[in-house]
Amino acid sequence: MRSIPYDVNDSDLRKGFLRSVLFEALEPLRGDTRAGWGNMTPLQMVEHLAWGFGISTGRVLVECHLPEAKRERAKQFLYDRRPMPHDFMNPALVDGLPPLRHPGLGEARATLREEVDRFLTQAPADPGPPHPIFGPLGLEEWERIHFKHCYHHLLQFGLIEEEGGDPALM
Repeated sequence: MRSIPYDVNDSDLRKGFLRSVLFEALEPLRGDTRAGWGNMTPLQMVEHLAWGFGISTGRVLVECHLPEAKRERAKQFLYDRRPMPHDFMNPALVDGLPPLRHPGLGEARATLREEVDRFLTQAPADPGPPHPIFGPLGLEEWERIHFKHCYHHLLQFGLIEEEGGDPALM
């Protein structure tokens, strides 16, 4: 298992993580890999990550129901060192995950790669598409949430471990 630093405030770390580390970490993921928490299967997790990148490029549309007055306070999460909690529930998924779109992990990984590449090359600057919690985000804020989100799911499936991580924060 690869040890990965967790510093959402390091722009170079975030960019390198999204460009290559994410995909290197996903390589050992198999269809029967068990999650350390939650109910997602490996295929659901990879498709879920691709869905998130689709939101950030405007290819997937979601609404943000959090009142604007609360969004700025919520956005502080994008800048602090706290990882996503294990039991986090995205309000856009209260009815469950969407149906699977791919027959296997290979196809899902390829779609994830396409969505990440699209984000890295074509994502709107400011303001970008709305996030279901934070509302409209700029490019850097989307990069921050993608880092936190992907890191969270790689940890969930035991594909990485946090370098110098504090287990109490996990």
